[in-house]
Amino acid sequence: MTTDTTPDRAPVRAWLPGFVALAAIWGSSFLFIKVGVAELHPVQLTLYRVVAGALTLLVVLAVLRDRLPREPRVWAHLTVVAAFGVAVPFTLFGYGEQRVESMLAGIWNATTPLIVLPLAVLVFRTERLTVRRAIGLGLGFVGVLVVLGVWEGIGGAHFTGQLMCFGAAACYGLAIPYQKRFVAGSAYSGLSLSTAQLLLAAAQLAIVTPFVAGLPPLPTELSTGVVASVLTLGALGTGLAFVINMRNIRLAGASTASTVTYLIPIFAVLIGAVALDERLNWHQPVGALIVLLGVAVSQGMFGRRRTSPVVGVGAPATPTAELARR
Repeated sequence: MTTDTTPDRAPVRAWLPGFVALAAIWGSSFLFIKVGVAELHPVQLTLYRVVAGALTLLVVLAVLRDRLPREPRVWAHLTVVAAFGVAVPFTLFGYGEQRVESMLAGIWNATTPLIVLPLAVLVFRTERLTVRRAIGLGLGFVGVLVVLGVWEGIGGAHFTGQLMCFGAAACYGLAIPYQKRFVAGSAYSGLSLSTAQLLLAAAQLAIVTPFVAGLPPLPTELSTGVVASVLTLGALGTGLAFVINMRNIRLAGASTASTVTYLIPIFAVLIGAVALDERLNWHQPVGALIVLLGVAVSQGMFGRRRTSPVVGVGAPATPTAELARR
């Protein structure tokens, strides 16, 4: 499926429920991370959720009679994507949420497109820098400073946690253009590539976890809430959410479907406030709005031509809109 053949004619009532559900699923993932790191080391949490997500997509792959990639070159590139698009950022969000509110982690996830653009322009040469995009990047940078509250000084565990969440977004910023440059042109489906990506990430984490955090505890040693959070993160947020996203792309078109980026932090903030009674300082939601404005400007949301913003999801390991819409 390409940009030209992606339909944009389905009525709103056909795709809107799935669109909102996807935003809620990905936005709630930060809540489940917060619950999970209460009993699990961040690396252990990432291992469990990635394994659950990989198993879910393997089932979907079998039901749809799709197959995993067979070319060694594709697997080699997916190894890089698995590390920087799944294993490392998932873990960094876990470390970050040991120090900051889940809603703030959701806000930092929204900075991903602002990191993708300069890397895509300067490193991977998959995009061109225009005046509009430069203005969007400038606005986004101002928004980041406002979220950080730099006038209040820097330092402390809370600031470190924010930097970890920003580092997770930066990993997505590297993985997404790399994926577009080296993987998106392959003949395999988005489902096939995503399943392979999760399998590779699970293998990487299985090797690293015992050395970093020790052997993960058995599920029977964890509370019901943590087990439910891990299963929801993996099966729903990292697995079935991909299927919902693909359906949204098919019904609404890639451009419309990818605007879920703008709803994810809203759900993250609302869910964090209701479920965990979290509160933000005034400058954090203000900064988030400036960041989203920068993303919208850089992606041409206010111009004649609109391109697909990147769903650099802190929770899900799904392909970018560019990859998924093929």
